[in-house]
Amino acid sequence: MITYPGLPSPVIGDHLSREQSRASYSPGTEFHIGRIEMVANTGTYIDSPFHRYREGMDLSALPLNRLANLEGLVVRPPRLTIFDGESRAIDAGAFKNLPVADRAVLVQTGWSRYWNSERYFEDHPFLTEDAAILLRESGAKLVGIDSLNIDDTSDGQRPVHSILLEAEIPIVEHLTALDRLPVEGFRFFEVPVKIKGLGSFPVRAFGLLANATRNET
Repeated sequence: MITYPGLPSPVIGDHLSREQSRASYSPGTEFHIGRIEMVANTGTYIDSPFHRYREGMDLSALPLNRLANLEGLVVRPPRLTIFDGESRAIDAGAFKNLPVADRAVLVQTGWSRYWNSERYFEDHPFLTEDAAILLRESGAKLVGIDSLNIDDTSDGQRPVHSILLEAEIPIVEHLTALDRLPVEGFRFFEVPVKIKGLGSFPVRAFGLLANATRNET
């Protein structure tokens, strides 16, 4: 699985297989110990301020109130510009007058339909600088997108990363299935492991619907 062009895919395998473990335990007892080698920006991942800024908060410093049980808001731009041949940019107008304060703002572009294909890497939708400024000034707690990158990758300044992460607003990229969430009425979770000196890491991102029932097992 290649998440971003130029970055290697993860390697997942055994450190200790069940067969190998049998020599260390009583008959009938076996264990498996797995091993993963990967870059931090793999799959659906979160960016902390340290990803962009040397002195920014790393994964170990991110407070849970910016990662778990966040009130969510799905933003569906009025025109999915990438699919009708127009601009790929999602500007501040898509967020104007929306209740983004203290919420996880998740931008549904529909680009995740191209996941695991060459198309996913080309001409993806992104947020503009003015959109990032509006989200910062309006008090968003987290911003996510179902696209290759929240920035225009042809712009080496990466203004959206720069603006949001400087304001300590985490970013989640490569989301999927946002169409299964309502616009409001859910809580959003995307908690990474706590590692010092690392700015990004994969997360299991999910939304919990307000009216969801719990299955007891």
